[in-house]
Amino acid sequence: MKNMSSVIWYLYEFARKSFVEGFTDAKSKHDIVEKPDRFRDFPEVIKEYCIGCGACTKSCPSPQAIKLVRDGDDSEEDGITYPVVNERSCIRCGFCAEVCPTDPKTLLCGENHLIKEEFNIIPSKRQYLVDDFLCIKCKKCIKSCPVEGAIIEKDNKIMVDQVKCISCGNCLDACPVKGAMKGVFIDNLEDQKAVIHLVVNTLEEFIESKEKELQSLPDEKLLKLQLPLSEIWDKALKIIPDEEVALEIIENATDRLKIRIIAWDDSKCKKCRLCVDECPTGAITYNPDTNDVKRDSNKCLRCSNCYQTCPFCFVKYFIAKFLLDEFDGEKVILITLNESQLANN
Repeated sequence: MKNMSSVIWYLYEFARKSFVEGFTDAKSKHDIVEKPDRFRDFPEVIKEYCIGCGACTKSCPSPQAIKLVRDGDDSEEDGITYPVVNERSCIRCGFCAEVCPTDPKTLLCGENHLIKEEFNIIPSKRQYLVDDFLCIKCKKCIKSCPVEGAIIEKDNKIMVDQVKCISCGNCLDACPVKGAMKGVFIDNLEDQKAVIHLVVNTLEEFIESKEKELQSLPDEKLLKLQLPLSEIWDKALKIIPDEEVALEIIENATDRLKIRIIAWDDSKCKKCRLCVDECPTGAITYNPDTNDVKRDSNKCLRCSNCYQTCPFCFVKYFIAKFLLDEFDGEKVILITLNESQLANN
């Protein structure tokens, strides 16, 4: 009996010491702390590569998640412009990294999928890809595919075999999650970017030409505008002569596009110059000879600093959203603007 008590006491002490050692030297298992390849993290910014184009800020669907800032100039060189990510607002959608035109990328947020052409006996303008981050593994694409083995599941990922794919588009129609299955055009990627820039610049210029309507817009009211697609269609076809490709690029661009607009009424400015110091790019300047405060729209990032700083509320800040639709046989871009809900003075 005495020996049995000793054994039990020994086991108790062994278990107690093991628990204490494990508690004081606790470590998470590797499968918990290591991120899987498909994990999309908050964007990592490599500011040395940034060209200050603003594509990341325009593509971001989350207000105030990303903005461009500029380092101060010194005697040797000008300060560089680069994006800063607010992790409290960022939803990790990856749009900023997707649209970033620099090579190498200024923004990285996990595994990057590069579009590469592969040999395929079926000539096609499209290549079908699966966004593994959005994919819910429902396998409806596999069931809808008429070619056995063209869409497969491997290592818990749904993948398209580009050699077997016949580009019928059944998978795109069957997918219940918008954006999880993508049918992308693999040729003329630079031309596609040029069409997107054309759309963005044309819409921005059109909206800014309506400054009087914006200035007189009552609070919490919407301003609705229409821009006929014909205004940009001929220019788009000069860049990409294929009507199907050009139309889909414009439709996709307007579907996710959001433009920030600054409305600036010089007649109401009190020349306090608070906005001059707050502008990160030097777009707002003061001329003591003429006693004028001016904003250079080409340098302006639409960051809203001036809107939030102005104590007299003469600066207005609007958010514009878009939809490509058709009325009476004519395609038009519907534009909806409302004043930002950001607090100002």
